[in-house]
This record gives sequence, C-alpha cells and structure tokens, in this order.
Amino acid sequence: MSPIAVDLAQNRSVKNVDLGSAVFEIEDCDLSRLLDRPRHINIERNRSFDERSFSEMSISLSPPLHFYRVFDHLERVYSPGIQSGSNTPRSNNFDSHPIVLDAWEALRRSLVYFRGQPVGTIAALDHSEEELNYDQVFVRDFVPSALAFLMNGEPEIVKNFILKTLRLQSWEKKIDQFKLGEGVMPASFKVLHDPVRNFETIIADFGESAIGRVAPVDSGFWWIILLRAYTKSTGDISLAEMPECQRGMRLILSLCLSEGFDTFPTLLCTDGCCMVDRRMGVYGYPVEIQALFFMALRCALLLLKNDDEGKEFADRIVKRLHALSYHMRSYFWLDIKQLNDIYRYKTEEYSHTAVNKFNVMPDSLPEWVFDFMPSRGGYFIGNVSPARMDFRWFCLGNCVAILSSLATPEQASAIMDLIESRWQELIGDMPLKICYPAMESHEWRIVTGCDPKNTSWSYHNGGSWPVLLWLLTAACIKTGRPQIARRAIELTESRLSKDHWPEYYDGKLGRYIGKQARKFQTWSIAGYLVAKMMLEDPSHVDCVVACTARSDAGYRPGVTSVRGHVGLALPAATVFLPALGEFGGLSLLRQHDNPQQPAQVPLKSTFYLLMFPSLSDGILSKDSGN
Repeated sequence: MSPIAVDLAQNRSVKNVDLGSAVFEIEDCDLSRLLDRPRHINIERNRSFDERSFSEMSISLSPPLHFYRVFDHLERVYSPGIQSGSNTPRSNNFDSHPIVLDAWEALRRSLVYFRGQPVGTIAALDHSEEELNYDQVFVRDFVPSALAFLMNGEPEIVKNFILKTLRLQSWEKKIDQFKLGEGVMPASFKVLHDPVRNFETIIADFGESAIGRVAPVDSGFWWIILLRAYTKSTGDISLAEMPECQRGMRLILSLCLSEGFDTFPTLLCTDGCCMVDRRMGVYGYPVEIQALFFMALRCALLLLKNDDEGKEFADRIVKRLHALSYHMRSYFWLDIKQLNDIYRYKTEEYSHTAVNKFNVMPDSLPEWVFDFMPSRGGYFIGNVSPARMDFRWFCLGNCVAILSSLATPEQASAIMDLIESRWQELIGDMPLKICYPAMESHEWRIVTGCDPKNTSWSYHNGGSWPVLLWLLTAACIKTGRPQIARRAIELTESRLSKDHWPEYYDGKLGRYIGKQARKFQTWSIAGYLVAKMMLEDPSHVDCVVACTARSDAGYRPGVTSVRGHVGLALPAATVFLPALGEFGGLSLLRQHDNPQQPAQVPLKSTFYLLMFPSLSDGILSKDSGN
C-alpha cells in the first residue's frame, strides 16, 4: 500500500511561544508523605478496582493548604508567549550533573518541525547507521520527550504532537485490502520536505510498514495518558475538551471496549503490538498492554466530558476497570505463596469451583522462577491464557501497574522488594532489563523464529534499556523508595553520555552497548532527563500517576446533576469519581436546602459529585452501610 500523505504548504518560520509556569498539584496521596510510608509484606490478590480505588481516593476532612492553590488559577487561561532561548532546564538545582546539559542539547537536536512548529522528536539521530524508521516520530518514543518538555515548562510541542497525531487518526487506514479500525493511532509519522516545490508532507505508519505488519495497540493508550499529563501539568483543560479530542478518545475506547468472544477483561493481542515490537512470545494477554489499558481507562474517566456520549463510555469504563483489576490482581500476580500454589495445582478441573482455572500444568513451571522468586516480593507475570503462564518479568508492565494503581499498595511494595532483592539480574551495570530472563538456544529458535536481533541478552530478549529509567523512578517515588531510583540513576550517569546515549545494552549485566543499538537514541536521553527531574522535584510524578479525586478538583465546574441524581453547582470544586461497586453509601448534604436530609447518590451511577468540607456549599460524608 502506498503511504498515506497530505501535502501542506511549507512555512519554516518558527513562532516564539511564551512559556508560562506549569501548575503542579500533589494528589490526595501526597508524595512527600509517601516517602515515609512503611512497607507492606502481606499481598492481597483479589481486591478489585472498586475496593482499592475507594481507599486510595479517600478524601480528608482537612485538605492541605497547597490543594486550595489550584482554585486561584481556575479563571486563568493558559496562553503561550515568548520562549526562552536557553537550552538549560529551569530548575537551578537540576543541572548539578554535567551530562544534564549534554542531554538537553541532544534532545533539542532531535526536534521535528512541521510548518515551522515542533511536532515531536525523531527516534534516533545516529548518522553512522542506516536510518530505516529511526528518523520517524514514534508515539511511544515521544512520551518521555513530552514529559521532559512539560516538566521544563515547555508544553507547546506536546500540544502540537497531540493535535497532529489526532489528525492522523482520522485518515483511512488499510493494509492490503483490509481496513483498520477508525480509532487506531499511528505507530509513527515522518515529515518529508520538498525544497523544490516548497511544501511539506506527512506520512504515517499504522502498521503497514512495520516489521510483521502489526498495528500498535499501545499508541492509543499512550496518547490518552499523554493528553492527561498535558492537562494535569498545564492546567489547560481546553485541549482535552475540544470536540476532536473527545471524539478521538471515544474512537480509541470503542476499539478496546467492544464486545466479542472474550471471556476475560484483558485485551487479546498479537506479538509485536507494543514496545516489544518483534516476535517474542508475548501474544495473548501481555502485561504491558493490560497495564497501559488500565491506566488509559482511568485517565479517560477524568478527560471525558459529562455529556450523553461521555456518560455512556464512562459506564463501560467503570465496569471494565472493576473486572480488569480483579483479573490482573488475582491471576497475573505471582509471589512465593502463589508460586507454591501453582506448583501444587491439580489439572483437568471442571466447574466454577476449579482452583486451577486456566488448567496450567505444574510441570510447565520453568526452573529459573524458583530461584528468582525471593521470599519477600512479587510481580505481575508476563502473560496468562488457557494452559499457559509466561513467568517472565517485564519492566514496563510492572512499573505502569504501580503508577496506574492497578497494583495494590502491598503489591507495589512487593515489586520494589523484588527489584532490590534481584538487583544484579534486573539492573546490573546498566538499568533496566526490559524482560527477564532471556530465551536461549532451542527456546529462542522456536519462540523468536531465530531472530538475529533478539539473541540471548540482547534487544528485547533480556537487553537493558535506559529509557525505562523514568518509569522506575516514578514507581519508586510513588512507593516511597526513591533510594532505588537514585542508585539506578547514578549507574546510568557513569556511562550513558560517554557511550553517546545508545538505545540498549547487551549482556546479562548490561555491560556492552547493543550490537545493533542506535546512538543518540532520543528516548534514552529523555528517559534520563525525566528521571532526573522527578528525583529532584517529586511533584513532577503527579502528572504520570493515576489520578485521585483531589488532583482533579476544578476540572468540571458548574455541573448540577448527573443522570438525574441530585448535585450542586460548585464553582471550581465539583469533581467526578467512578462508581465504587458495592461499597457504603455516599451522601451530599445540601446546606442551602435542608442539611438534615442528605440527598443519597446511588452507587451504581457512573459519576459522583463530591464536595470538600471547607466550601460553604456542602460536605461529603461516607456512611457505614448501603
């Protein structure tokens, strides 16, 4: 198929933009308090999204003072102005390490412009190797770059990227004679410049040019997560509320919430549909996709408008979150107790009373997992499907599970325990293993098809990827374990810049630059910068952590009712929460009507209107029963 292209007149003049300072507000689970949180060792595997989310999103009767600062900014509309010509980060303390300036210069060299406006960063700027598709802007690759610019007070490029990829989503997408779903986001795009005709063209790849011809399942999820990060970082809700953005979200959600033959709430995917974009045996229900799916759903709940279409999707999202969290926490979670249970499984069980629900054969347990599993710790395994469990550790899926609160606090703490206990295996000399362990000899030949790029302890097959450092750092800060991130960052700083920012490292300990690794890989650069900035200022983590009610106060002002349920018009104080299942009742006390008779809000409703006690309109109370 010929590339999809649109010709637009070229305009190389770069407009100056004003960089207003971003507003960062800490969530209800204040990060400074998280740093002192004691660790948990008892792991619960069967608590659903509804139960855990309620406890995570509980609202204090005395919110901290910094929370109310957000109301001072509600009537301000973010407007770009003059951009500083400096390439240095804004924080005075941030550039303490000499490679920080080097990283910023390399990141800015990777910027891609379309009609004079920055719209993304290319995958790698390595002229010593054949470009292939490394000269394109990848959706997943741009995420750490976008976060770096947001944290440095430069949101305009992120906004441009969001709008440009949204435009690409609307194009017709065909591979051979088959038309892809309308909501599919591109894996990447490229800006082509014709100096003779003086115009620029954008071509997009939706999988028709990718290795294996696989559409990117993760692109849509990253797009929603990035839209939420932009909204949270800048306070600018106008972008998310644009009809085009609302429609784009609904199209993505329609793809993954559609009903079919599935008996599980997880998404069925093929190999190569995510960061592991080659044949690596992740077909089925890969943990990376499920964690991103969960996080995107939670972000979408806060971004969808409260209109008829938004309410319909919110109802479907809440039901899926409930089922997905239960499934993942129950069947994907592995600790020493669960490992022992699987080891003793009986097979060929029938009926709903079966313990071995997926008919997993105990003899299929790999020998390495018994030595790898510490007595204290656990993780979400790579895949669960009928008669098959992939026990490999995948870093991205586990870190996103922590950030999205798919992992319970106890499970999140156990993941951190595992990383500390298995430091040599998962971190080694260069963070971080994309998966562990590597497949070797016969298994490598069968599973990868003798892929020469994914040989043992290389690339996706046990390679070490510096980009994952930002996800580890965010997870460490959320779980109150910043010392883990600090240690990993120090390892990275000892080599990454000297090695010219390679894409990945090879070997069991990550001691060798990858045999086919590109130099000046943009997300290796951006991943380091984001990790460094988050460690310097933990409030930056707020825009990549799944949201609580308090963090979104003011995002839905002035709504008086939800599907006929009683509510109040609360300027800058009305917020929505997803239904919390079978928990106790919620009451809204209407002080200006009759404070003695609370208006009950049914728990099965998609949204709740919650108010804070310091406001004169009303207070929130949680009853003991329903």
